[in-house]
Amino acid sequence: MAMNVVDLSPEHEKLYFVCLEDWSEEMKEAGDYKERWYRRMKDQGQRVKLALDDEGRVGGMIQYLPIEHSPAEGADLNFVQCIWVHGYKQGRGNFRGQGMGPALLAAAEEDSRQLGKKGLAVWGLAIPVFMRASWFRRRGYKPADHIGPQVLLWKSFAPEATAPRWVRRRKTPQAVHGKVTVSAFLNGWCPAQNMTFERARRAAADLGDRVLFQAYSTADREVFREWGISDGLFIDGKELRTGPPPSYERIRDLVQKRLRRLRGPRL
Repeated sequence: MAMNVVDLSPEHEKLYFVCLEDWSEEMKEAGDYKERWYRRMKDQGQRVKLALDDEGRVGGMIQYLPIEHSPAEGADLNFVQCIWVHGYKQGRGNFRGQGMGPALLAAAEEDSRQLGKKGLAVWGLAIPVFMRASWFRRRGYKPADHIGPQVLLWKSFAPEATAPRWVRRRKTPQAVHGKVTVSAFLNGWCPAQNMTFERARRAAADLGDRVLFQAYSTADREVFREWGISDGLFIDGKELRTGPPPSYERIRDLVQKRLRRLRGPRL
């Protein structure tokens, strides 16, 4: 299938901010965090490319930036935050199986070489879901580090390049006496994580003043380095899995359960 990989242009920005899912009502819950993050980071080396089919329809995207602004550490590397080909029947339809993913990755590699980078780092999961590590390994990427199922891989462009490493968690939010503490970390680049943040913020606000909502913007590199957490949600110091995003109802139920414990048994 004929396709074209192009740089993000203003006409496609709104589509990019919702990861090509402009049909999704759920995406409205993600707020405008990704747009704000992009406006901030595009002058820091953030790059976005789109894959268009022969009719000019956007079917895929890749976003990457200097590793210094990522959850990993390295030198003279770019880091891929996300590569995504729209695969739903809703909206623009299913574009998978047409070579858009490999074309986007190859374009990011070539662009990174042209920018003088010594390699490209990516992340993937060791389980068969979104962003599979095995997909990157088949394209020449080698594992460099892992935290649980989250694998950091890379491809070197120069013999002197050094492998990247994940930034480890440095501390964990603590519960506050007399409160149920909801601690939410937000980087801004991922609408799924932005959705989790917004749902947690709403749930905390809806449950009254005995719930303390703590927000941390990890787009601020110093905040990220302090904690070693890019995106995450904690209730009284216990981490809640956020992929896929937990519903507002689930977050609210978990906070309510902690509130009942705080109040003690009824007489």
